[in-house]
Amino acid sequence: MTATQTPHSSVKTFQVKSGKVLSAALATALALLAGTAHAMDAKYQDKNNDLVADAPTDPKDWIDPSTLVFAYTPVEDPSVYAKVWEGFINHLSKVTGKKVQFFPVQSNAAQLEAMRAGRLHVAGFNTGSNPLAVNCAGFVPFAMMVSKDNQFGYEMEIITYPGSGVEKVEDIRGKQLAFTAETSNSGYKAPSALLRDQFKMEAGKDYTPVFSGKHDNSILGVANKDYPAAAVANSVKVRMEGRGVVKPEQFKLLYKSQTFPTTGYGYVYNLKPELAEKVKEAFFTFNWEGSELAKEFNKAQPAQEKFMPITYKEYWQVVRDIDRAMGVEYTCK
Repeated sequence: MTATQTPHSSVKTFQVKSGKVLSAALATALALLAGTAHAMDAKYQDKNNDLVADAPTDPKDWIDPSTLVFAYTPVEDPSVYAKVWEGFINHLSKVTGKKVQFFPVQSNAAQLEAMRAGRLHVAGFNTGSNPLAVNCAGFVPFAMMVSKDNQFGYEMEIITYPGSGVEKVEDIRGKQLAFTAETSNSGYKAPSALLRDQFKMEAGKDYTPVFSGKHDNSILGVANKDYPAAAVANSVKVRMEGRGVVKPEQFKLLYKSQTFPTTGYGYVYNLKPELAEKVKEAFFTFNWEGSELAKEFNKAQPAQEKFMPITYKEYWQVVRDIDRAMGVEYTCK
């Protein structure tokens, strides 16, 4: 275990075996909460202990829809991503032999409800929503976007604008802090845990939390000086800067977190197994070269240039740890 310094923060951190960087205070809090956050809805089974729902054993419980519905996490205006995903959707249709419809969800809650209700079959859920999607909607994540050399991830950043009067994280005390949604890892859960455990600041007591709904709303809110500070996923900010929606000089960085996994891609647990395998095949055979996906996601740091196989049990451990530290329960309604 080696001590390091987090950029733009004077707080000592520790490099743990997994390669994740945790603040000393947060790492201690998580260590006191040993075990695996796992509260799967009673309608699902997990006999192999991989923390995701098993496919039904009875074929009559499988679904084989004539049209597959796909949704990408609503980090920004869904209309931005309809064209971005068009080439992939065509490929998914060709590999599966199914019609595929892009579903422009407006919120994390709507995306979760759609899969739980059986209206959504294949999806990319944001980092923070993956545990809830797995435990309450039967989501089975199997892929993540990575660079050609398998580098991945994004960081939570707390940002402000130049001249805001907020020079360091402690200056947020007594002011507004924009979050995105309560299901978001970087937009709510991680920064809330950080502020509470490392800076001894409680939402509603030491600062006023406001919810913008999406990362782009928070980023634009800071750029337009509507919010004195916001907690966001830097991957979204980088892509917005790449499209010229905002400029880097409109922001000042107050804090940058450890690296988290990015959006998890998967299917609903009761999809006919042969069809589920075809869905996986489509992800891993998609040609990124010259695609709209490449144009959009190559802007990330590290660049996202292919889909890599992952397991929820391994790659979402750090997210489940934060959920547990925050007292988050995967309540299914």
